[in-house]
Amino acid sequence: MKKAIVIGSGAGGAMMAKELQGHFQVTILEAGGEFQPFAFSVDRLAGLRKTGLFLDERMISLLFPAMRVQKATSDMVLVHGRCTGGTTTLATGSAKRCDEGLEKLGIHLDEEFAELEREIPLSTDHEQYWSSQTKALYDACVELGFAPTPTGKLVDFDRCVHCGRCVLGCRTGAKWDSRRLLEESVEKGAVLKTNCKVTKLGIDRSDNSVHTVYAKEGGKQTTYSADLVVLAAGGLGTPIILDRSGITCEATLFVDPVLCVAAPYPGAGQDRHIPMPFLMQRDGYMLSPYMDYLSFFFNKSWRLPSKDILSIMIKLSDSGFGASRSRKIEKELTLTDRERLKAGVSDCKAILGKMGIAEGDMFLGTLNAGHPGGMLPLTSEESKSFHNHRLPENLYIADATLLPESMGNPPIWTILALAKRIAKVCTAAIA
Repeated sequence: MKKAIVIGSGAGGAMMAKELQGHFQVTILEAGGEFQPFAFSVDRLAGLRKTGLFLDERMISLLFPAMRVQKATSDMVLVHGRCTGGTTTLATGSAKRCDEGLEKLGIHLDEEFAELEREIPLSTDHEQYWSSQTKALYDACVELGFAPTPTGKLVDFDRCVHCGRCVLGCRTGAKWDSRRLLEESVEKGAVLKTNCKVTKLGIDRSDNSVHTVYAKEGGKQTTYSADLVVLAAGGLGTPIILDRSGITCEATLFVDPVLCVAAPYPGAGQDRHIPMPFLMQRDGYMLSPYMDYLSFFFNKSWRLPSKDILSIMIKLSDSGFGASRSRKIEKELTLTDRERLKAGVSDCKAILGKMGIAEGDMFLGTLNAGHPGGMLPLTSEESKSFHNHRLPENLYIADATLLPESMGNPPIWTILALAKRIAKVCTAAIA
């Protein structure tokens, strides 16, 4: 049986491993360790905020190794996961089909989305679990004409204990993440290697193929080889590996910036309820109720008990100008991005105002970003092959690096469907 190496175990990598195992003998290389949910009491740690111990958002990895934070610009930080399951373990369990940009290229994933619905439970019928404050927020948004809709959730609500800690790792297993796909792959014979950070690819120019995958394990360099190599290290990690391997990507990095507008609201209880229970699509951004723990720990304006904060998220579909390279991440928000954020802040203030909150009591969160991608975007010419001409013949990408534009929405569902299609392309090549 031919061998395949899958680099990364997030949504794209885990789906590729699951779909390829059996057609190939798959080895999964994950830079992080086994995922463990955030183990500390949020309330107890909150008491330490006044001590000044929490100086920099990058310190979060000391408490929560799976979450990595990097500086992008003077006022924005980038958040991603490094662990089995990747960033899916840190997500809110939200799922939305966002393939409009792909469809413009002639890539239609109806079949793959239908397969996902049969394989992974997806629910939009969860309003009975909403708190009274969530319902009040929803009604306020309806009155403002923002057309809120319940968010698709990859959550088994019969197992959910409504702890509000989805982004800190689900302790009950109620929230789906891509570790379930990894488990299926391993059960079928795949090999999963953790704490194995791929540094670069060795490319044989004579036959235009990847002949060696270089990695670091336990401080030592190791090498792997396979007939097929799938790069799914995420929208930040994949371009860095390509850069180190002598393959140039485009300077079209998007990052989906997030900014929360919050206010004191005694008894809001948002920290104990479903995060992002409903979405509102606006011009270039979306809005959703969301408790931002990064702001809670590191932003001085958020020095309130978590149960007494009411917060609305702005998630921006940003302009794709930036790059993730081996030496640094270059990313600045454009004037258009700033104007959209400003409009989002105005919308959030209107919603909180409907809840009876004075504008003078409202405050902003820390500008942070996730869902990076877009640095080797698919084109219409690649709508069948899913293979960029810059890549060696046996190298495929299966993560958000391929997306042609920022979605400004939860990307997991779309990445899973895209990875399914790419797996079909790879298996057809050996049929």
